[in-house]
Amino acid sequence: MSDSETVVRIPLRKLSIVTVMLPLSAFILCIYLSLRYNFTLSTSTHCGVPNYLPSISSAIGEFVPQRYIWRAAIAVHSAPRFLLAAMYNSFMKRILPNADNYQIMVRVTTTLNVIENIALLGLSFVSSKENYTIHKLFFIVFMVCSELYMVITCLLLKENKNRLISHLERVAYLKKKQLMTANLTSFFVALYFFYRHNTYCEPGMYSIFAFLEYLVVLTNMGFHMTAYYDFHNHDLVVGEWKTASS
Repeated sequence: MSDSETVVRIPLRKLSIVTVMLPLSAFILCIYLSLRYNFTLSTSTHCGVPNYLPSISSAIGEFVPQRYIWRAAIAVHSAPRFLLAAMYNSFMKRILPNADNYQIMVRVTTTLNVIENIALLGLSFVSSKENYTIHKLFFIVFMVCSELYMVITCLLLKENKNRLISHLERVAYLKKKQLMTANLTSFFVALYFFYRHNTYCEPGMYSIFAFLEYLVVLTNMGFHMTAYYDFHNHDLVVGEWKTASS
């Protein structure tokens, strides 16, 4: 026979808050420091027209201490992100019917979630200034996996929302839909203003693009923050197991 003694117990709702607050705080601080101390360099573009906001790549990867603040936050937050990906794998298996096509989609969403996190680590630790090609590749992978993960997750939950058993799970689903819509809208509108900037070099166009880029990042963080509702009553427990022979 065996019994266990709890060594560590962490409510997942609190862990989800900390996991999001790390990159959120670093993001806000990096933007502030870039505007405060590196305004001219961080907002300059090849067009040479007036610009008032730095791009995210510039704010988090081109200056010190911003580069180290962002990398530290992303590195620390990545471990619980992988844990929450495993939690969502179990969550989706419970919510979705036990049919082959649904279980395949569970594996797809989990893979997308994990690759998104790996790509975020990659684009954070390889800045565009250090290696533009690798940074661009990680960014593309991050965006593709991020958008697909949000869209597929929302579609799967929409088809099976009657299986969401708690009020908080239904709240999480509603917020996921809203944040996914805001994220996709911000992303495609940002592409339009990026095109306008590169094609016509109009003053202020890059600033609008940068602001929309911020919204893409913030809504992505918000989407992952819905884990606060999905796992509100779950705890992460580390226990010491003791086995006694009869």
